[in-house]
Amino acid sequence: AKMAFSAMAILGTAVGRSAGGLSRILADHGRHGSVGLLTRGTAPYSSSSVSAEPREEMPYDVCIVGAGPAGLAAAIRIKQLRGDDTTVCVLEKGAEVGAHSISGNVFDPRALDELLPDWKEREGVPVRQRVTSDRSYFLRSSGGAWPLPTPPTMKNEGKAFVISLSQLTRWLSEIAEESGVDVFPGFSASEVLYNEEKDEGGLDEVMGVATADMGYAKDGTRKDTFERGIELKARCTLFAEGCRGSLSELVTAKLGLRDKANACPQTYGLGIKEVWRVDDAKHNPGEVWHTVGHPLDTQTYGGGFLYHMEDNMVALGLVVGLDYKNPHLSPYREFQRYKLHPKVRAVLEGGQCLQYGARTLVEGGWQSLPFAGFGGGALVGCAAGTLNAARIKGVHTAMKSGMVAAEVAAAALAEGGDRADPVDMSAYDAALRSSWVGEELYEARNFRPSFSRGLLPGMAYAGLDAFVLRGRTPWTFKHGKEDRYHLGKAESHKRIEYPAPDGEITFDLPTSLYRSGTNHDHDQPAHLKLISEERVYERTLPEYDGPEQRYCPAGVYEYVEAEEGEGSGRRLQINAQNCLHCKACDIKDPTGNICWTVPEGGGGPGYTLM
Repeated sequence: AKMAFSAMAILGTAVGRSAGGLSRILADHGRHGSVGLLTRGTAPYSSSSVSAEPREEMPYDVCIVGAGPAGLAAAIRIKQLRGDDTTVCVLEKGAEVGAHSISGNVFDPRALDELLPDWKEREGVPVRQRVTSDRSYFLRSSGGAWPLPTPPTMKNEGKAFVISLSQLTRWLSEIAEESGVDVFPGFSASEVLYNEEKDEGGLDEVMGVATADMGYAKDGTRKDTFERGIELKARCTLFAEGCRGSLSELVTAKLGLRDKANACPQTYGLGIKEVWRVDDAKHNPGEVWHTVGHPLDTQTYGGGFLYHMEDNMVALGLVVGLDYKNPHLSPYREFQRYKLHPKVRAVLEGGQCLQYGARTLVEGGWQSLPFAGFGGGALVGCAAGTLNAARIKGVHTAMKSGMVAAEVAAAALAEGGDRADPVDMSAYDAALRSSWVGEELYEARNFRPSFSRGLLPGMAYAGLDAFVLRGRTPWTFKHGKEDRYHLGKAESHKRIEYPAPDGEITFDLPTSLYRSGTNHDHDQPAHLKLISEERVYERTLPEYDGPEQRYCPAGVYEYVEAEEGEGSGRRLQINAQNCLHCKACDIKDPTGNICWTVPEGGGGPGYTLM
C-alpha cells in the first residue's frame, strides 16, 4: 500500500518551492468543469475528478483526514487502545506534516498530559518555553497603551507554553508513525465515499475518502504525469481538516449535521501572523500579550497578540472577526497597521521577520457545534468547531476531541468484530459534549456573541462573565447569521486609507508571501471555483467593490484591466498559486460565489515556525 503512495508522492513533491514560484498565475475563472463537480446546492463542490475510471483501493480500519493536532492525537490514541489489531492511516495535503499548521500559539498541555503522560521526558519535544507573564492592553490609535486586568480564562503564567504548532504536529506525527500509523503527507482527500450497500431507506454512511487525481493541466486535459486518485476504504473516517475543511463541510451539509444539533451558523475569524527574531535586549522569553483596540474600529471584533518564544523569536498577529461590515477593510493591511503602534513597534525595531502566514479559525463555540458523530465517521477538532474563543486556544480541545473520537471508535470496532461495514459513531457527539471540551465551550458560550453589539458592550459583558458569572447563566446568546451576510454595500461605508509599507516593520504582500513558502504547480486547474462568473460583475464588483481583493491575505483575487477582446472595464484574475489555504474566501464572499476545494497534494504554504 505504501509503495502505491510513494510512487504518487514523487509527482506530488515535484511541485517545488523556489523563490520564483510566487509569481502570479494567469487569469483563471474556475471554468474547468471537467475536473470539478460544479454543483453547490447545500454543499461545496467536490474537487474530485468525475472520471469513471476505477481507482486503486486501500482498506483501513480507521482513516483520518488531516495531520493536525486533532487527527494525530486520534491516531495515537487508537493505537494505544487497539494496537496492531487496528490499521490506521492519516492523510495530509501539505508537502510534509506541519507545513499547513499555524496557530498563535499559547498551548495548554492538558490533553497532551492525558495522551502522553511522559511527554516531558520524550526526545525532541517542542514544548519547552513556559509562559512567564500575562499582559493585556487596550491600544489607542493615538499611540497609548492602557493596561487591562487579565481575565481568569486568559491567565497562562506557569501553566501554558509558547510553542510552534507546525513543530508540535511534526513531533506528534513521528510518535504516530512509531506506533504503527501510516502517515501520508502530500495527498489531498478530495471526495467522500459513501456506503452503496446500505439497507434501502437507511441513513447515509461514510466509507472512506478518495485522494485527488494528479496530473491535470490548467485547461482540464491530462498531462503525461496523470495519476488516478486512490480510494481509502475505512470502517471509521475521522475528518480532522481544521477550520472550514472542504470534506467536513460537505459531510455536514449532506448528513444535515447542523440541523440535527439545532446549531447556530458558525462564525469565524481570520488570523494573520508573523514570526520575528528580535534583539536580545527586547526579548523576554515566555512573556504573553493580548490586545484590543487599535487598529480596529469599535464595531469590528478582533484583537492582537504578541508572544515571546524561544531563541529570541517573537510571534505576533491580529485576528479579525469575519463578521466585519466594511467591505473596504483589508485584514492584511490592518495587521500592518497593528505593527506600527509604538508599543508593538518598539519590540520589532532592529529585528528580522522570518515567516508569515494566515488561517481562519472557528469562533462560534458551543451553540455552533454540529452533531459531530454519524455512521462511519466523525468531525474532530476545528472541523467540528472546538476552539475556545474566550481562552484564545484551540489546540488542547482539538487534541482531546480526537482522543474522545478514538475511544468511541475503538469501542465500536471491538464490538463489530471482523465485520467490514462502517461503524456507528453517533455516540461520539454526546461523549464530546460531556467531556471537558464540552464543559469549556459551554462555560464560554456567551463570550463571542456578546461582541455582536460592538467592542465596549462586548468587553463589559465578557468581563462580567469571566470574573463573576463564569457561564452559570440561564441564557445562551445566539449567532444570528453567516458572516458573509454582515458585509455592507460599498457605497454605505467609508474607504480606508492604509499607509504604504516601509519595508522594515510593514511589508507588501509579495514579500510576505515569499516568507510563507507557499507554492502550487501553476499548470493545474484552479482549486478556487466560482459558482457564477457573471455574479462577479453583476453584484460582487458593483455592489461591494470586489471585497475578495482585500479580505484575501494572499493576493489570490485581483481585478485587472480587461485586455483587448475581453470587453471593457476590470476583470477578476484568480492567482491560485498564491493561496495560503486560509479559507477566508469560502466564508466571506458576500454572494457565496467562491468555493475552496483542494488542489493537488503538496501545494500550499511551507510553515516551519508557525
